Amino acid sequence: MGYKFRDGMMYRMPTHFGPAFGPRQGPKCRNQFLGLDPGELRRVSVSFRTNSEQLEELIPDGVGLQLREDPVVTVTASYMKELPWLAGGGYNTLGVSFPVIFNGKRDHAEGSFILVLWENLADAILTGRDELGFSKLYADIPEPHIYQGKVHSVAGWMGFKFVDLIVDNMKQLSSEEAKSFSGLKGSAQLHYKYIPKTGDWGKADSAYVTITPLKRGGPPSKVDVWKGDGTVKFHQATWEEMPTQYTIVNTFQKLTIEEYLGAHMVWTQGGKVDDLSHTHILE
Repeated sequence: MGYKFRDGMMYRMPTHFGPAFGPRQGPKCRNQFLGLDPGELRRVSVSFRTNSEQLEELIPDGVGLQLREDPVVTVTASYMKELPWLAGGGYNTLGVSFPVIFNGKRDHAEGSFILVLWENLADAILTGRDELGFSKLYADIPEPHIYQGKVHSVAGWMGFKFVDLIVDNMKQLSSEEAKSFSGLKGSAQLHYKYIPKTGDWGKADSAYVTITPLKRGGPPSKVDVWKGDGTVKFHQATWEEMPTQYTIVNTFQKLTIEEYLGAHMVWTQGGKVDDLSHTHILE
């Protein structure tokens, strides 16, 4: 007698061993980690203004998305520790985004369109791709180097370093300035979920826009913010250096940087976990 799927439980491949655990489902129940202390997050971001036409070419046609206002790209490296869903473990990410609006038959929304989110943990990649529609990929993302007012973040793949993210001349904000820092609030995140149809490779099993609204939960118990001058440099890759990702890196390497718009590093502790289970499809 074969196994049956349990009602109301989340599954991922391989399904043969029961419901799958992750940020939105623990051994005890769904949303087991929602509202718990998330531990520590350090986030480094650099923004720059680029060419509108270059960004418009990165938006899928006919899905309701369009560029919003200034063509501003933000590259963000995040370093997370003591995560409840990983039993106290952590992982690092590097994401590239720009502001968009969505106008559909039913829904209207605006936020940051996440073009790609590199992560250094397969478990986080699988849950975010399958369940939420994040465009996640693997990369080597070591801890940043922080020294004398400068933070240097890098990411690579199989020994090839494909990006340098640097914030220099950092000045720490006062505690009151940090609490009111606009970067803490963030914005809704939009994603384009696409899964190919097996055996009919030009067609999709799933193809739609999803949105992760503003995070739920209380403010962090501790916030430190530094502002500075930022630069980001993607390094051109060959097929031999990044066989499955070189077109992505080279697209970013070719983006025109018309003007840097500031950079910051944020270090937060506590504040209640948001498991992102309120992510949903836009129509």
